[in-house]
Amino acid sequence: MTLEELGWNERFEREFSPFSKKGWVPARLIRDNKITYGALTKGGEEYEVIMSGKVYHDAETDAELPAVGDWVALEIGTGDLDNVIRARLSRQTCFSRKAPGKSSEEQVIAANVDVVCIVTDAGTDLNLGRMERYFTLVARSRAQALVLINKSDLYSEEQNREAAEAIQALSPDADVVVTSAVDGQNVAEIENYLEPGVSITFIGSSGVGKSSLINALLGEEWLEEGEVNEVTGKGRHTTTARELIVLENGGILIDNPGIREVQMWTDETTLRERFLDIEELAAQCRFNDCRHGSDAGCAIRPAVEAGELSERRFQAFLKLDDEIEHLKKRLKKRKMTIERRAKRDHRIKARNLADRVEFEREENPNPDSLPEL
Repeated sequence: MTLEELGWNERFEREFSPFSKKGWVPARLIRDNKITYGALTKGGEEYEVIMSGKVYHDAETDAELPAVGDWVALEIGTGDLDNVIRARLSRQTCFSRKAPGKSSEEQVIAANVDVVCIVTDAGTDLNLGRMERYFTLVARSRAQALVLINKSDLYSEEQNREAAEAIQALSPDADVVVTSAVDGQNVAEIENYLEPGVSITFIGSSGVGKSSLINALLGEEWLEEGEVNEVTGKGRHTTTARELIVLENGGILIDNPGIREVQMWTDETTLRERFLDIEELAAQCRFNDCRHGSDAGCAIRPAVEAGELSERRFQAFLKLDDEIEHLKKRLKKRKMTIERRAKRDHRIKARNLADRVEFEREENPNPDSLPEL
């Protein structure tokens, strides 16, 4: 196995140059075991590795810590010494969301991915609002979006087609494919994306068939699956951790646990690009601070009433815009809290040093032996 087959390229090569002089080797993280990581190196050698203290302390946030898909500089231990991550290379792409709950932290789902494959179905899992969120996050990651409407064998051809059309309308640039891991419908189309060095991450709700599709691509039961619920038709698969899998015929797959919350981690620029039609209409409003309600001269509300703009799309935009604004405020508040704590710690450190100098002066009047302030 070559580094190129793992996704290595000239950009990583240039960045890694200083590390190679130290005897470290490039490795890609394939598994996060919470305390340790699984890493692959040239030749397909797999190592269990730990993170150095410097890498940990240099990371300002958890999102800057190594994640599945990252390239790292690895020092391979000899004897009883650990294999240690000495540095993380910068990411070409990064698919992430806001961490679940009330946190204002970014959660990295997969690093250095080329294609984000969103798996859903035409039944109970189909949620256009959630799909809009996925597309917005994919746009920020700079990866390509691929949607698989899976379990087509459980729904009518018309229902599958309508689901595909609705999703395609949300993002004309996305590739949308109707699939079935059970009878193999269109599974072969996914293989068109599986080129050497190309990384694809699979995301979606629990039970939509991500593991089944990956097993179909691998041709073996690589990922364990649970039994299918006869009422919902959803499989209770047991993916509990992210894992990167390199395929023999080329391509890299990253499986993920089911995602319950798709909370936004993006910026206003990405949102505006995703809803460019609404932005263009908003530019036609009479007033710059138009709230697009009953304001005089609003250009968006008449477009909705005339059917030129979908009410659902407009409401989705308002909701995401409000969520991003809320996130900005929380991040600003968090930054202020961190800065206050840093200033407080600095004052405490300075006060302790002053007390120490005063104590030393009383104990030893010789000024040459006193510590510097």
